[in-house]
Amino acid sequence: MDPPPPWKSAFRENLESLLFPLILVLIARTFVFQAFKIPSESMRETLLVGDHILVNKSIYLDPIPFLGISLFPTRRPQRKDIMVFKYPVDPTKDFIKRVIGLGGETIQVRWPSVFIDGQHLVEPYAVYTPDEKNSNEVTTPIPPATYFMMGDNRDHSLDSRFWHPLSQRLIKGKAFVIYFSWDYGKPSGGLAEGRSKRGYLDAFAAIRWSRLFSLLH
Repeated sequence: MDPPPPWKSAFRENLESLLFPLILVLIARTFVFQAFKIPSESMRETLLVGDHILVNKSIYLDPIPFLGISLFPTRRPQRKDIMVFKYPVDPTKDFIKRVIGLGGETIQVRWPSVFIDGQHLVEPYAVYTPDEKNSNEVTTPIPPATYFMMGDNRDHSLDSRFWHPLSQRLIKGKAFVIYFSWDYGKPSGGLAEGRSKRGYLDAFAAIRWSRLFSLLH
Protein backbone atom coordinates (compact mmCIF):
# COMPACT_ATOMS: atom_id res chain seq x y z
CA MET A 1 0.00 0.00 0.00
CA ASP A 2 1.31 3.40 -0.97
CA PRO A 3 2.01 5.87 1.84
CA PRO A 4 -0.46 8.77 2.12
CA PRO A 5 0.44 11.99 0.33
CA PRO A 6 2.54 14.43 2.41
CA TRP A 7 -0.33 16.92 2.64
CA LYS A 8 -2.58 14.24 4.19
CA SER A 9 0.06 13.36 6.79
CA ALA A 10 0.51 17.02 7.67
CA PHE A 11 -3.24 17.51 7.90
CA ARG A 12 -3.60 14.50 10.20
CA GLU A 13 -0.76 15.68 12.44
CA ASN A 14 -2.27 19.16 12.70
CA LEU A 15 -5.70 17.69 13.43
CA GLU A 16 -4.31 15.45 16.17
CA SER A 17 -2.39 18.35 17.70
CA LEU A 18 -5.63 20.33 17.90
CA LEU A 19 -7.91 17.52 19.05
CA PHE A 20 -5.77 16.34 21.94
CA PRO A 21 -5.75 19.66 23.88
CA LEU A 22 -9.43 20.15 22.99
CA ILE A 23 -10.28 16.78 24.51
CA LEU A 24 -8.28 17.65 27.64
CA VAL A 25 -10.15 20.95 27.96
CA LEU A 26 -13.51 19.19 27.56
CA ILE A 27 -12.58 16.60 30.20
CA ALA A 28 -11.43 19.32 32.59
CA ARG A 29 -14.60 21.35 31.90
CA THR A 30 -16.85 18.34 32.49
CA PHE A 31 -15.20 16.62 35.43
CA VAL A 32 -12.66 18.94 37.08
CA PHE A 33 -13.18 22.71 36.80
CA GLN A 34 -16.00 25.07 35.96
CA ALA A 35 -16.22 28.85 35.84
CA PHE A 36 -18.95 30.87 37.56
CA LYS A 37 -19.77 34.57 37.88
CA ILE A 38 -21.01 36.07 41.16
CA PRO A 39 -24.39 37.81 40.56
CA SER A 40 -25.38 38.92 44.09
CA GLU A 41 -24.00 40.29 47.36
CA SER A 42 -24.90 37.28 49.52
CA MET A 43 -21.20 36.38 50.01
CA ARG A 44 -19.83 39.92 50.47
CA GLU A 45 -17.04 40.70 51.42
CA THR A 46 -15.54 37.33 50.50
CA LEU A 47 -17.07 37.48 47.02
CA LEU A 48 -18.26 40.60 45.23
CA VAL A 49 -20.69 41.08 42.36
CA GLY A 50 -18.59 40.75 39.22
CA ASP A 51 -16.09 38.25 40.64
CA HIS A 52 -15.41 35.33 38.28
CA ILE A 53 -14.43 32.16 40.10
CA LEU A 54 -13.25 28.64 39.37
CA VAL A 55 -14.91 25.68 41.04
CA ASN A 56 -13.27 22.30 41.63
CA LYS A 57 -15.96 19.81 40.59
CA SER A 58 -13.94 16.70 41.40
CA ILE A 59 -13.01 17.32 45.04
CA TYR A 60 -16.24 15.89 46.50
CA LEU A 61 -16.79 13.06 44.01
CA ASP A 62 -17.48 9.60 45.38
CA PRO A 63 -15.08 6.77 44.42
CA ILE A 64 -15.84 4.80 41.25
CA PRO A 65 -18.49 2.16 42.09
CA PHE A 66 -17.16 -1.37 42.67
CA LEU A 67 -13.54 -0.21 42.27
CA GLY A 68 -13.37 2.00 45.37
CA ILE A 69 -10.86 4.37 43.74
CA SER A 70 -11.00 8.05 42.74
CA LEU A 71 -9.51 9.58 39.61
CA PHE A 72 -8.69 12.78 41.53
CA PRO A 73 -7.87 13.62 45.17
CA THR A 74 -11.20 13.82 46.99
CA ARG A 75 -12.61 14.56 50.44
CA ARG A 76 -15.91 15.28 52.14
CA PRO A 77 -17.13 18.89 52.46
CA GLN A 78 -15.70 20.58 55.52
CA ARG A 79 -16.91 23.45 57.65
CA LYS A 80 -16.16 26.84 56.06
CA ASP A 81 -15.80 25.42 52.53
CA ILE A 82 -17.33 27.73 49.92
CA MET A 83 -19.49 25.58 47.66
CA VAL A 84 -21.49 25.97 44.47
CA PHE A 85 -24.64 23.86 44.41
CA LYS A 86 -28.04 23.50 42.80
CA TYR A 87 -30.60 25.65 44.57
CA PRO A 88 -32.90 23.14 46.34
CA VAL A 89 -36.05 25.16 45.60
CA ASP A 90 -35.16 25.46 41.90
CA PRO A 91 -32.36 23.08 40.78
CA THR A 92 -32.02 24.94 37.47
CA LYS A 93 -30.28 27.74 39.39
CA ASP A 94 -26.79 27.63 40.90
CA PHE A 95 -26.15 29.09 44.37
CA ILE A 96 -22.93 29.74 46.25
CA LYS A 97 -22.71 29.71 50.06
CA ARG A 98 -20.39 28.60 52.85
CA VAL A 99 -20.64 25.30 54.76
CA ILE A 100 -21.50 26.15 58.37
CA GLY A 101 -23.03 22.99 59.84
CA LEU A 102 -22.33 19.31 59.09
CA GLY A 103 -24.64 16.32 59.15
CA GLY A 104 -25.15 14.96 62.67
CA GLU A 105 -24.63 18.34 64.35
CA THR A 106 -27.17 20.71 65.88
CA ILE A 107 -26.96 24.31 64.73
CA GLN A 108 -28.31 27.37 66.51
CA VAL A 109 -28.44 30.69 64.68
CA ARG A 110 -28.95 33.58 67.09
CA TRP A 111 -28.20 36.95 65.46
CA PRO A 112 -25.33 37.75 65.26
CA SER A 113 -23.90 34.41 66.46
CA VAL A 114 -23.87 30.77 65.36
CA PHE A 115 -23.51 27.82 67.73
CA ILE A 116 -22.57 24.27 66.72
CA ASP A 117 -23.57 21.68 69.35
CA GLY A 118 -23.67 24.53 71.87
CA GLN A 119 -20.21 25.88 70.98
CA HIS A 120 -19.87 29.40 69.62
CA LEU A 121 -18.49 29.38 66.06
CA VAL A 122 -15.83 32.03 65.37
CA GLU A 123 -16.56 33.52 61.94
CA PRO A 124 -14.19 36.31 60.82
CA TYR A 125 -15.72 36.17 57.32
CA ALA A 126 -19.33 36.95 58.44
CA VAL A 127 -20.79 40.39 57.74
CA TYR A 128 -23.76 41.80 59.66
CA THR A 129 -25.76 44.98 59.08
CA PRO A 130 -26.91 46.29 62.49
CA ASP A 131 -29.92 48.20 61.13
CA GLU A 132 -31.07 45.32 58.88
CA LYS A 133 -31.19 42.39 61.30
CA ASN A 134 -32.20 39.12 59.66
CA SER A 135 -34.72 37.77 62.16
CA ASN A 136 -34.82 34.23 60.78
CA GLU A 137 -33.22 32.52 63.79
CA VAL A 138 -32.90 28.75 63.76
CA THR A 139 -32.30 25.81 66.07
CA THR A 140 -32.26 22.51 64.23
CA PRO A 141 -30.48 19.15 64.01
CA ILE A 142 -28.74 18.63 60.67
CA PRO A 143 -29.59 15.27 59.03
CA PRO A 144 -26.77 12.96 57.85
CA ALA A 145 -25.37 13.61 54.36
CA THR A 146 -26.62 17.22 54.43
CA TYR A 147 -24.99 20.59 55.09
CA PHE A 148 -26.27 23.81 56.62
CA MET A 149 -25.27 26.56 54.19
CA MET A 150 -25.10 30.29 54.93
CA GLY A 151 -23.97 33.36 53.02
CA ASP A 152 -21.22 35.51 54.52
CA ASN A 153 -23.44 38.60 54.13
CA ARG A 154 -25.78 37.30 56.84
CA ASP A 155 -28.58 39.87 56.56
CA HIS A 156 -28.77 39.58 52.76
CA SER A 157 -28.56 35.86 52.04
CA LEU A 158 -31.20 33.34 51.01
CA ASP A 159 -29.74 30.19 52.58
CA SER A 160 -30.48 27.16 54.79
CA ARG A 161 -32.22 29.39 57.32
CA PHE A 162 -35.00 29.80 54.76
CA TRP A 163 -35.09 26.42 53.00
CA HIS A 164 -33.36 23.45 54.65
CA PRO A 165 -29.93 21.79 54.94
CA LEU A 166 -28.40 21.05 51.56
CA SER A 167 -28.42 17.48 50.26
CA GLN A 168 -25.07 16.01 49.21
CA ARG A 169 -26.47 15.17 45.77
CA LEU A 170 -27.00 18.86 44.90
CA ILE A 171 -23.35 19.87 45.40
CA LYS A 172 -21.47 20.91 42.25
CA GLY A 173 -18.05 21.72 43.70
CA LYS A 174 -15.78 23.84 45.88
CA ALA A 175 -14.95 27.41 44.89
CA PHE A 176 -11.22 27.99 45.27
CA VAL A 177 -9.98 31.02 43.30
CA ILE A 178 -11.10 34.35 41.82
CA TYR A 179 -9.53 34.44 38.36
CA PHE A 180 -11.11 37.72 37.23
CA SER A 181 -13.16 40.54 38.75
CA TRP A 182 -15.14 43.32 37.10
CA ASP A 183 -16.55 46.31 38.99
CA TYR A 184 -19.94 46.97 37.39
CA GLY A 185 -20.23 50.21 39.34
CA LYS A 186 -17.46 51.82 37.27
CA PRO A 187 -17.68 53.03 33.65
CA SER A 188 -16.94 50.36 31.05
CA GLY A 189 -16.55 52.49 27.97
CA GLY A 190 -14.20 49.98 26.38
CA LEU A 191 -17.15 47.60 26.04
CA ALA A 192 -19.88 50.10 25.24
CA GLU A 193 -18.22 52.87 23.24
CA GLY A 194 -16.06 51.03 20.76
CA ARG A 195 -12.30 51.21 20.55
CA SER A 196 -11.74 54.80 21.68
CA LYS A 197 -8.78 55.57 23.93
CA ARG A 198 -11.18 56.76 26.65
CA GLY A 199 -13.15 53.55 26.33
CA TYR A 200 -10.10 51.37 26.84
CA LEU A 201 -9.05 53.39 29.89
CA ASP A 202 -12.52 53.03 31.43
CA ALA A 203 -12.50 49.29 30.83
CA PHE A 204 -9.03 49.00 32.33
CA ALA A 205 -10.13 50.92 35.44
CA ALA A 206 -13.18 48.67 35.93
CA ILE A 207 -11.01 45.60 36.50
CA ARG A 208 -10.42 44.86 40.20
CA TRP A 209 -6.74 44.00 39.75
CA SER A 210 -6.12 43.26 43.43
CA ARG A 211 -8.68 40.44 43.39
CA LEU A 212 -7.27 38.56 40.38
CA PHE A 213 -6.07 35.06 41.26
CA SER A 214 -7.07 35.45 44.92
CA LEU A 215 -7.51 32.13 46.71
CA LEU A 216 -10.78 31.72 48.60
CA HIS A 217 -10.90 30.86 52.29
